Amino acid sequence: MESNTTKIPTRPKRQFIDENLMVDCWEKIEVYFKSLLDRDINSVTDLEQWMLNRSELESVLEEEQAWRYIKMNIDTTDQKLAKDFTFWIQEISPKVAPFSHQLNLKLNSSPYLKELDNEKYRIYLRGLQKAIEIYRDENIPLMVEMETKQQEYGAIAAKMTVEIDGQKMTMQKAAQFLKDTNREKREEVFNAINDRRLQDVDALDQLFDELIALRQQIAKNAGFENYRDYKFAAMGRFDYTPADCYAFHESIAKEIVPIIEGFDKSRMDKMGLENYKPWDTSVDAIGKAPLKPFEGSEDLINKSIRCFERLRPYYGECLSTMKAMKHLDLESKEGKAPGGFNYPLYEIGVPFIYMNAVGSQRDLVTMVHEGGHAIHSFLSRDLALADFKSVPSEVAELASMSMELISMDKWDEFYDNQEELNRAKKEQMQKVLEGLPWIAAIDRFQQWIYTTPHTADERRAEWEKIMSDLSSSLVNWDGHEKAHQNIWQRQLHLYEVPFYYIEYGMAQLGAIAMWRSYKQLGNTALDNYDAALKLGYTKSIGELYQTAGIEFNFSQDYVKELADFIIAELASMN
Repeated sequence: MESNTTKIPTRPKRQFIDENLMVDCWEKIEVYFKSLLDRDINSVTDLEQWMLNRSELESVLEEEQAWRYIKMNIDTTDQKLAKDFTFWIQEISPKVAPFSHQLNLKLNSSPYLKELDNEKYRIYLRGLQKAIEIYRDENIPLMVEMETKQQEYGAIAAKMTVEIDGQKMTMQKAAQFLKDTNREKREEVFNAINDRRLQDVDALDQLFDELIALRQQIAKNAGFENYRDYKFAAMGRFDYTPADCYAFHESIAKEIVPIIEGFDKSRMDKMGLENYKPWDTSVDAIGKAPLKPFEGSEDLINKSIRCFERLRPYYGECLSTMKAMKHLDLESKEGKAPGGFNYPLYEIGVPFIYMNAVGSQRDLVTMVHEGGHAIHSFLSRDLALADFKSVPSEVAELASMSMELISMDKWDEFYDNQEELNRAKKEQMQKVLEGLPWIAAIDRFQQWIYTTPHTADERRAEWEKIMSDLSSSLVNWDGHEKAHQNIWQRQLHLYEVPFYYIEYGMAQLGAIAMWRSYKQLGNTALDNYDAALKLGYTKSIGELYQTAGIEFNFSQDYVKELADFIIAELASMN
């Protein structure tokens, strides 16, 4: 679908906020918060209109912050872009917070609250009431300091480059050489990447220590024993507990780690290796060149559009719209912050996809993953309140991770060679399982970090202990112990979005179940997927998974059942 045939959405006409509002100082938006606070509410109709006006204000502000964040990440070398985002974090967000709290109190104390449709608003109101419970004025400056400090991680990581064969390149681009069939080249690149990372170990340790101290203080101020417990409340984790997370870790250790070791043993045998090193884990086991599903970002987006369009025309239209609106920045380049994301834009309703593509199979997966998030944004864009669109990560990641698997049905858009297509699908199915132990390890690590006082050296020791339970014992890190002790520093979530990670594991199980349903039911499964995503966050996580036709379940038996399904699918392709 070409962009010149795509209808470009426009944002809805504003009912409360000035159409031409330019947020360059606090005073320009303070008037709207005061208006909401001072307004008389004399009926349930008045209350709902007040909620709509508040939502419009929040959508405008969230979108403004989003664009500042996106632009800063695209070019971390531009000081003006960094300054624009810092201004928002330091001058706008801290002043919004107390007003938001007062608006929450006004709504929660309204005599007309009980007349609201309980089914429509129950999820929203339970989150609002939890926000009131944990809010503290004294945490505002600490949160500003924390958010400002979190930016330092991206700036440090964006400056990491290595020289390979005389060419300076980003870490993401260099990592492509770890798929090179020349083992000496892989070892050389592995060492170059890790030597560069190790240069910043102390700086990243210090940054992390400072973030931990800030976060623990925020938790204590709010009356919590530790930041883990505070964060569970702040993230609205009503549907599971820390104990459930530990059960998930155990399920993965018992059911998935042995499967991963089986994968590694098979690779070792095919490669004829007795000493399986970390630079041997990504290359094709029988010496085939790395998969190359696309050439450049334009090719990536066009193939993704056709892939999605063949699943459902609407899915292709979503990506075509983003392309036409230039809501895509896909290629890795120097000065660009690492990572990838789909950033929802609640006012216009068309999200932005950001990633660091270098032409790999992993990039294909990232694109369809973020594309799943984008479809979620489009399907929920007409919900009345911004809070209805702000879904919990366990559901957001279900949308994206399901698309990684479902879209495999149309990956012939990327591969016209059947052997390469099968290879890409097998790699994806294996990686679905291989990712689960890392997810469990990062979550267990975070739980320990925020419930156990420790030094940086003790943190490294705990990480190694966790990895001994939740990673393959066949990979030999001898001679590279320091790199192994510090690989957790690559995970930006630990620095920038603490405790946002276990959701990937829960959603991965849901995604496997969603793909199984798609293979069994075809379009009916996609109907269920769409129906769940359209609900946004107006139902509980369990109810949303049920609408999608699957279970929100991470028991050992369920993990085994889903792993057995993947193993059977892999066997059917041999």
